[in-house]
Amino acid sequence: MEEITNLKSISKEYLEKFIAFLPDLLGALLWLVIGWWLIKIVIRYLKRIFQKSNHDPALVKFLLNLANGILLVLLLISVVGMLGIETTSFIAILGAAGLAIGLALQGSLSNFAGGVLILLLKPFRLGDWIEVNGISGSVKDISMFYTKLNTFGNQLAIIPNGELSNENIINYSAEDKRRDAITIGISYDSNIKLAKDVLMDLLKEQEDILEDPAPAVVVTELADSAVNLSVRFWAKNDVFWDRHWYTIEEAKTRLEAAGISIPFPQRDVHFFNHSKEEQSSLQ
Repeated sequence: MEEITNLKSISKEYLEKFIAFLPDLLGALLWLVIGWWLIKIVIRYLKRIFQKSNHDPALVKFLLNLANGILLVLLLISVVGMLGIETTSFIAILGAAGLAIGLALQGSLSNFAGGVLILLLKPFRLGDWIEVNGISGSVKDISMFYTKLNTFGNQLAIIPNGELSNENIINYSAEDKRRDAITIGISYDSNIKLAKDVLMDLLKEQEDILEDPAPAVVVTELADSAVNLSVRFWAKNDVFWDRHWYTIEEAKTRLEAAGISIPFPQRDVHFFNHSKEEQSSLQ
């Protein structure tokens, strides 16, 4: 009989506590629903702003997910606080968990941070031809962790964004035109002025070579076996390599037709025939 009385007393006590706690629970649940609804409105509003500003789709997706995650964590902390739970220890647990995850994923986080920098600063875009650490290719995809390049031989190069954000990058597509400088050597016996005229005529007759800046042929070096001429011109990116290869092939043909030889490395060796007297004196 006494046990039944104690059970009723305990039940009554917990019922009174639950009734007293019920307003806080209902308030927390209501705030959870309202907060969830407000977060959706905020995210939708941010999405419209990003779409109007024409930001990179990958960057927009990342920022929206980041904002959504931060707002959800703040909502969860506020709901826990409304339930009477100490939020200081809760925040400390979240911080410790975040630190542990960060240390475990240090390399991935470096790539992630590099991806954010690339998407924000835009050192290159999809379709650009870039070179980094001796690897060159057309940018096929930019993700949050890796950038994919299609190389000249159509191989797929996957480069971590952490490496890309900390290395020197050459973007060959950033400007709409490029300058070429082809070195061609002629023999010392050849007429330099004639060679320059032949090469200048070759450049001027090509319509794809730009007139401004003007093409030029200059002497750059008196080398061991040749006088080196630099054939310099500007061309649009889409025809640059066609002009480069054509100019090299045609330059050799036209210089030879003009009687100007293109030497190859050579060395003169002189033999001296000493007399017997000179040989004996040397001994």
